[in-house]
Amino acid sequence: MAVLLLLFLIAVAVAADEEAFIGINIGTAITDMPSPTQIVALLKAQNIQHVRLYDADHAMLLALARTRIGVTISVPNEQILAIGQSNATAANWVSRNVVAHVPATNITSIAVGSEVLTTLPNAGPVLVSALTFIHSALVAANLDQQIKVSTPHSSSIILDSFPPSQAFFNRTWDPVMVPLLEFLQSTGSFLMLNVYPYYDYILANGAIPLDYALFRPLPPNKEAVDGNTLLHYTNVFDAVVDAAYFAMSYLNFTNIPILVTESGWPSKGSSSESDATLDNANTYNSNLVKHVLNNTGTPKHPGVAVSSYIYELYNEDLRQGPVSEKNWGLFYPNGEPVYVLHLTGAGTVLANDTTNQTFCVAKNNADIKMLQAALDWACGPGKVDCSVLLQGQPCYEPNNVVSHATYAFNAYYQKMDKSSGTCDFKGVAIITTTDPSHGSCVFPGRGGKNRTSTNGTSLAPSSNSTSSGYSSKYSQNGIGVIRDPWKGDLQLQMEDCCKSQFCFSSY
Repeated sequence: MAVLLLLFLIAVAVAADEEAFIGINIGTAITDMPSPTQIVALLKAQNIQHVRLYDADHAMLLALARTRIGVTISVPNEQILAIGQSNATAANWVSRNVVAHVPATNITSIAVGSEVLTTLPNAGPVLVSALTFIHSALVAANLDQQIKVSTPHSSSIILDSFPPSQAFFNRTWDPVMVPLLEFLQSTGSFLMLNVYPYYDYILANGAIPLDYALFRPLPPNKEAVDGNTLLHYTNVFDAVVDAAYFAMSYLNFTNIPILVTESGWPSKGSSSESDATLDNANTYNSNLVKHVLNNTGTPKHPGVAVSSYIYELYNEDLRQGPVSEKNWGLFYPNGEPVYVLHLTGAGTVLANDTTNQTFCVAKNNADIKMLQAALDWACGPGKVDCSVLLQGQPCYEPNNVVSHATYAFNAYYQKMDKSSGTCDFKGVAIITTTDPSHGSCVFPGRGGKNRTSTNGTSLAPSSNSTSSGYSSKYSQNGIGVIRDPWKGDLQLQMEDCCKSQFCFSSY
């Protein structure tokens, strides 16, 4: 199966010397872990320009040499106590893991530990010392200007996080957070933060709408409003990031940028993890990429994009915990994509994709009535040529709603140049790399070329739409049967029945 993941990366300028980017984390809890050269080959094929390692593996750093890929390396949690208590130990670590590899390997930052305050609290008292000693070693090697030092935090260290304006860091950690923020400010570094709207959504027990967690558009009356600032929030990600900004300002730090070191959504879960799905993972990560690269910023800092690392490159089958913990990856270890990101139209490039063969198909478990309504819409207001679905035509068989809807959905998706939101149909459609063509029924998009291309403005009904307009059934004896989703079927005399026997209406 061809690797057709529509991955990025295009940098967006936020300042003269800064760029917003999307990166990716590389975990190693995998039974059949690809070799460093295989990993780097995948990174290059997908044009991934920023990665984060959870250690400083020498083989990986050697494989990344001369690729220009920006690399964040990490001091594992188990080494923090030693480094935080010894300047010499920190200097030796930098010598072995940094100096030995630059400039061939483009190391851009060092993450000292991961979520130390919430997972290894006994190392908290020496955390800032560890950062300081690492930075001092970089200064001695004249590398402090190109390599920043910070430490990733769980967003759970932020208390009372909504509304964001009243958020503050857990005061238990003030003796660590204050000197830490002073260090970040004085060295021009950033606050590293792990942001997981998936967990915020799950733990909210229904208080957070799924669309709000997935970056899906919300009507104005559904947006969350901070009563203190009157800022409107359309997604969980922005709210968490702004909560961190406000928490820093509560401690009188207002000029430290935020770097999101982990964010993502699981593509599979157990029966009790019903929202860990391919579609939700695809939606979240696709929207995250567009949100960052479009330089959207947050309500508190509009236009100032927050660079983010997606969690993660591969599914990690050896991770402990529920099924979802093993399924955060964009790829399987063999290099095949878990799903194809919806990035067309987001100002991105297609990486290692000369055919762009993606198709829009009906979900097998979708409600038949919803599929029929979506099929009617596609062959009606969607203006898809559905004549090939008529009896005796190439795509009539198999004669069922799923098959016919798949053809219509895909034809619309291809006709709209695979634009964002054109393969949704109120949640009953999904993108795939598998060509659904069969027999003499050739689907648009085969070979990477669309049969038609249009700049039409009509969008397929999305799962958050309150109205999809009117959808038309085929005409009979000059009578057009128009379906209104609320009023039922209306019969309207049509002066000119559609030649294809599918009537188009624009109410």
